Amino acid sequence: MADNIPLHPVWNNTNKNARYNAGRHHRYQVEDESSHLDEMPLMMSEEGFENDESDYHTLPRARVTQKKQGLGWFVLGGWKLLCTSCCDWLVNTCRRKKELKARTVWLGCPEKCEEKYPRNAIKNQKYNIFTFVPGVLYQQFKLFLNLYFLVVSCSQFVPALKIGYLYTYWAPLGFVVAVTMVREAVDEYRRYQRDKEMNSQMYSKLTVRGKVQVKSSDIQVGDLIIVEKNQRIPADMIFLRTSEKNGSCFIRTDQLDGETDWKLKIAVVCTQRLPALGDLFSINSYVYAQKPQLDIHSFEGNFTREDSDPPIHESLSIENTLWASTIVASGTVIGVVIYTGKETRSVLNTSNPKNKMGLLDLELNSLTKALFAAMVVLSVVMVALQGFVGPWFRNLFRFVLLFSYVIPISLRVNLDMGKAVYGWMIMKDENIPGTVVRTSTIPEELGRLVYLLTDKTGTLTQNEMVFKRLHLGTVSYGTDTMDEIQSHIIQSYAQGTSQSNGSSNTSTPSRKSQPAAPKVRKSVSSRIHEAVKAIALCHNVTPVYESRAGVNGETEYAEADQDFSDENRTYQASSPDEVALVQWTESVGLTLVNRDLTSMQLKTPGGQIFTFYILQIFPFTSESKRMGIIVREESTGDITFYMKGADVAMSSTVQYNDWLEEECGNMAREGLRTLVVAKKSLSEDQYQDFESRYSQAKLSIHDRALKVAAVVESLEREMELLCLTGVEDQLQADVRPTLELLRNAGIKIWMLTGDKLETATCIAKSSHLVSRSQDIHIFKPVLNRGEAHLELNAFRRKHDCAFVISGDSLEVCLKYYEHEFVELACQCPAVVCCRCSPTQKAQIVKLLQQHTGKRTCAIGDGGNDVSMIQAADCGIGIEGKEGKQASLAADFSIKQFKHIGRLLMVHGRNSYKRSAALGQFVMHRGLIISTMQAVFSSVFYFASVPLYQGFLMVGYATIYTMFPVFSLVLDQDVKPETALLYPELYKDLTKGRSLSFKTFLIWFLISVYQGGILMYGALLLFESEFVHVVSISFTALILTELLMVALTIRTWHWLMVFGEFLSLGCYVASLAFLNEYFDVAFIATPTFLWKVSVITVVSCLPLYILKYLRRKFSPPNYSKLTS
Repeated sequence: MADNIPLHPVWNNTNKNARYNAGRHHRYQVEDESSHLDEMPLMMSEEGFENDESDYHTLPRARVTQKKQGLGWFVLGGWKLLCTSCCDWLVNTCRRKKELKARTVWLGCPEKCEEKYPRNAIKNQKYNIFTFVPGVLYQQFKLFLNLYFLVVSCSQFVPALKIGYLYTYWAPLGFVVAVTMVREAVDEYRRYQRDKEMNSQMYSKLTVRGKVQVKSSDIQVGDLIIVEKNQRIPADMIFLRTSEKNGSCFIRTDQLDGETDWKLKIAVVCTQRLPALGDLFSINSYVYAQKPQLDIHSFEGNFTREDSDPPIHESLSIENTLWASTIVASGTVIGVVIYTGKETRSVLNTSNPKNKMGLLDLELNSLTKALFAAMVVLSVVMVALQGFVGPWFRNLFRFVLLFSYVIPISLRVNLDMGKAVYGWMIMKDENIPGTVVRTSTIPEELGRLVYLLTDKTGTLTQNEMVFKRLHLGTVSYGTDTMDEIQSHIIQSYAQGTSQSNGSSNTSTPSRKSQPAAPKVRKSVSSRIHEAVKAIALCHNVTPVYESRAGVNGETEYAEADQDFSDENRTYQASSPDEVALVQWTESVGLTLVNRDLTSMQLKTPGGQIFTFYILQIFPFTSESKRMGIIVREESTGDITFYMKGADVAMSSTVQYNDWLEEECGNMAREGLRTLVVAKKSLSEDQYQDFESRYSQAKLSIHDRALKVAAVVESLEREMELLCLTGVEDQLQADVRPTLELLRNAGIKIWMLTGDKLETATCIAKSSHLVSRSQDIHIFKPVLNRGEAHLELNAFRRKHDCAFVISGDSLEVCLKYYEHEFVELACQCPAVVCCRCSPTQKAQIVKLLQQHTGKRTCAIGDGGNDVSMIQAADCGIGIEGKEGKQASLAADFSIKQFKHIGRLLMVHGRNSYKRSAALGQFVMHRGLIISTMQAVFSSVFYFASVPLYQGFLMVGYATIYTMFPVFSLVLDQDVKPETALLYPELYKDLTKGRSLSFKTFLIWFLISVYQGGILMYGALLLFESEFVHVVSISFTALILTELLMVALTIRTWHWLMVFGEFLSLGCYVASLAFLNEYFDVAFIATPTFLWKVSVITVVSCLPLYILKYLRRKFSPPNYSKLTS
């Protein structure tokens, strides 16, 4: 299937590497070339790309010569370009969108700002006090259906066009508009209350006169704001000072990027060193910040202090920033505000909520347009048959009004009430407790979904890491054998202490003899000891001690830090995997009790404290895929380099072995996240040599990153492989069966996550998003158009494989090859996008909507998922650990991911099928009476006179037929259990066969047949008076409608039977009061009864016979399951 897409291999592999590397060394050339790629189709042959010169260099020349042709260029297409430019200029002038600029912010001096920056207020409201009424009315009357009712109702004020009573037109329309307005007003008020609560939060602002309390909405660029522990950061700030001794703090970013692990932030060194808070005003300093942008993972800026000699310059990066909507997790921080309000990263990454309209509503809207056209044609025919005599134009309009029942106003009322019933049913379902319907207008959308876009952390997973496996090459330990490891650790430290007591002065000789140790095969006990020690030291985890109740203030904090008791210790790190590893070492006896920037302390099972000095740390990056640490043990002076990382990165750095690759594969298949741990002992000379080269590389100006990496790489050779660890990110309950259910229902699942590529791939496997037999194609990182071109061609050759891409590469592909990329990705059984920003998530949803035209659903649980949820046709939020932000912004809120199965398969399916049946039946009810009107007018010399007047018409649309017709919202074709057992039934709905022009045409023909039989039958059988025609035809009409409801219903409910008899009872009872329309004496006669019975039987019996034959010879899918 993928072969149909015009993407061909670009050049063969022999030249690929040479050219690719050449491009790396001359990056500026590649960038120039990428601009020429505008001329290059994605369907070039291999030979075409081989001839490098012709393609890359003659095309731009051709473009230049074409531009020189003047008039020819203008005629050929230049006029289009000019028109587009003019339109763009007009739009930009009208909008006058303020351009975002870089800025210089003086500390504590908002008045020095060169420009006026936006207010720091949160605003989620759709309307204000002036736009509410016009806005809601516009949303209502932009639908053709409602606009048509409005025009018809207004026409009744013209005496010449008046046909019935005003209330018969205005009451239903007023009811629909009033209900909508009340609903919108309530929603708007709730949004206003939430915004007000956020904007009125109080913060301490530092001024020359001391601390002042300010509201969040009054904070300005340049203000110095103090944020306490567990308080929300109100605006984007640069981190200047903290109460923590080490000059750093942790923040929680779950509402910004969806990750629940804490991030370490570092204060600006110059301001952290100042003796007191007040000194921030005694120095003359400013921050230069880049212009506001979307990327939450990067920042470039400088801090300058002018009043020192020489001036101090510090470069600022992402680790010096505190973004708005994150929460301070440790200590008290002071920052200078650089971006406020609309310019903060969190607001830039949030899209405006749109008014969602269901696909069913749009389909009904197009059907009403078709009906309107048919009605106008019928009216013209009537006037033409009259011969266009007299005021024919007025007669034409009167005919349009007479046939206006073709589009019944009760359609809107019935459907809106039906939606309310579906919402109530969803919230009352005991199998999905806690489900909330927040948007009651789109329950049918749940039955039409083709794409499900899901977050990972907290949605598919619980974000709780559990250590599952330790493999030493010859022996493997699982959860049930961890006690053996514990006994080995206790034993080795007990031996260690006894030896050190016996020979306290022999530590130096033992160190000299150490290099000979690897030659002797180590015992399992010593290998376990070394592995556990490596895991306990190689990380960036910090133990945090919560101060006990009643203790506060900085001095008490310092004392609490020294209290190494286990019960009030928690671990914090930028990755939950690392916390799981350190918690595991604690469980087997080796506990991390303290850490600062220069040292860390471990406690043994015997209670001894060992101190290790941190000499160097090499943090984890997505390029290196590993982290390292060099430590010196205080007691022995040994220097050891520990390293851990992904098997791909580590396999080349460790000594030869025959088990690592195989065991990594085994663990990955179990859904475990693997880390390889290795070490290397360094002598003092080796370390000093490394340190001097490393310091030199860090000071170089050109290619600093490459030089630093080269120096570190010189250490990463022939390392001793210690162990392989396996950690499991526990999945939410029943994620695997739910994903399988959705896949069988024909729903394609895409996982969009802010997490790392390895983690995302691992979860995709363990959750069975990617089945065991499927290959995974990982899209290589691309930086420009040429690289994207190559990678897309490589991907095109793959068939039936899951697809994994990172946010950066996605950005490049969408910039140049949007259509081709989406077309290829849509053919994959599963897609995983990692390192996605909130905006990118929403962008992917919109792309799917534009390119496929199919219905999308987004599900997530964090603040970073809000944009995606609002952009999707149907947004589902999960109330989770990451707060309620997603569930409040969503259309439907659920408690667990597994509930989505029942929500779609049962409630979504029923809502769509019921609304489709209800909508068509209400239209049938209007069509049948319009057919009778047409027959009546044509028999009586094309007179534009109504057949039924006043209350008969109102009664027909309400009490006589409303209850049975509305009872269709209780109908179901299969039991909920069957719908869940056979998810393939859901697949049929996406084709939209329950409501289409075909089904509508069938109903249209039924209406014409029944309307014709009822009217002609009454005219044939009426005796002498016209009033008899009315009574016979109207009674037969009511009975026909009640019998048609019975014919349509598939599963009877006691309320349906009650509705049928109630309607019949109401009609019989009202006959006594309708003497102005009916001849009551005639109704009581047997003649009336047999005439009505004959007409009703003739109109309904053939349809019952046809239905029986259809079920016998061509039964629908669901009936095969229920029989």
